[in-house]
Amino acid sequence: MEALSIPELTVQKGEFLAVIGPSGSGKSTLINLIAGFFLPSQGTIYKEDTEIQGAGPDRVVVFQKHALFPWLTAFENVAYGLRRQNISAKELQEQVEHALAMVGLLPFAQAYPASLSGGMCQRVALARALILKPDILLLDEPLASLDTATRFRLQDEILQLWKTQNWTVILVTHQLDEAVYMADRIALLYSPPQGLAQILDVPVPRARDRNAIQLKQLTEQLANTLGSNSFRNAY
Repeated sequence: MEALSIPELTVQKGEFLAVIGPSGSGKSTLINLIAGFFLPSQGTIYKEDTEIQGAGPDRVVVFQKHALFPWLTAFENVAYGLRRQNISAKELQEQVEHALAMVGLLPFAQAYPASLSGGMCQRVALARALILKPDILLLDEPLASLDTATRFRLQDEILQLWKTQNWTVILVTHQLDEAVYMADRIALLYSPPQGLAQILDVPVPRARDRNAIQLKQLTEQLANTLGSNSFRNAY
């Protein structure tokens, strides 16, 4: 049985693509395939002209659950991936502090995850991704468990990092307002065999006002397209 059906999907370099759809449509499967955590049973995935055949530091995933090591400080969690690279202690210190500063957590460098809020832990996870300097940032519902105010704040922080770091971002989300506010395009998935139903442009200039009528109208359009009131999200 197929877990995901996408005949063809091209994501441009530097693009912010959101992926939405009901549970079981293969959204997380898509993230795992692009990350290289497992290979497709049919078809091929390319990054530029190179076939993806496994995981690599050029593609980093931030999950819904931050997956921080509870026995390590924020600094050590961010430094974890760098310690596998042959860099000096001074360079490691500088890079970790810079990454924590970019997400506003440098004052909490020595704090453990248990003492941080959910939003702060997700910022640590973002810093851990940022420090690896990926080409592609894969976001698998990283804000789903956060309160509304924190979710909005981190949406803006991710967008700012996307602009400054020149990432290509693929965001999986159940929040239609989040997809419309953040993305350049939105891919709609349904469960196989239908799979990728359509891709919609978000023709709203940046920087965006999340209360803009155009965004609200597009959110309603997506909710109607998906055909379920459960996907409706008020701003």
